[in-house]
Amino acid sequence: MASILVIEDEHQIQEILRTSLEKDGFLVIKASDGEQGLELARKDKPDLIIIDLTLPLLNGFDVTKRLRSQKDTNTIPIIILSASDDVTDKIIGLELGADDYLSKPFNPRELSARIKARLREVHRITNTNDSPLKWGELKITKESYSVFLAEQPLNLTVKEFELLVLFVTNPYQVFSREYLIQKVWGNLSSTGTRALDVHISHLRNKLKPLGPVLDSVRGVGYTFTHRPKN
Repeated sequence: MASILVIEDEHQIQEILRTSLEKDGFLVIKASDGEQGLELARKDKPDLIIIDLTLPLLNGFDVTKRLRSQKDTNTIPIIILSASDDVTDKIIGLELGADDYLSKPFNPRELSARIKARLREVHRITNTNDSPLKWGELKITKESYSVFLAEQPLNLTVKEFELLVLFVTNPYQVFSREYLIQKVWGNLSSTGTRALDVHISHLRNKLKPLGPVLDSVRGVGYTFTHRPKN
């Protein structure tokens, strides 16, 4: 039974989420403010976290940022659920490491579908061959989501990890933006291209010690061009 941590301060919405998710067979953990949400995330290690933006003590952006900065929570899928339909808020949430963003009022069936899609991504990664994937100074272990660069651990989000695995297993191949969005996010959304570009930017920054590794192909997409030293 997958566990879902719901960080939501509005009791009515919290109960709607609990009822809907339990009906779908999920174990629901509830938190009513940002600090409690962080504490429960570290303690219970849920399979997925739903975060409201307007939370007491710590807002949803701060909670997301802290979850992504800590080793024991940085790979847990995050869905932001917010009354704000502002594109800027969506972009900020994705830039901070959220995997998805759904505006209120929401359809419980759509939320459940998005949760299951995120959990399938995690299941797919953890059930692939767990032998390390090596490329020069990079060492990637799919089972544990771990990436080492020159024997130093890299702190990647789930999406960054999936992108890196795709690029390293298909070096020098040019991928269109549409393909990458469909492959990694599972659907083409209005913010998909921006989310992809943000994740590519973060990945480039984290791989900076290798030098230029991800090239933009104008009008097409991206390609992994790094050639390991002999």
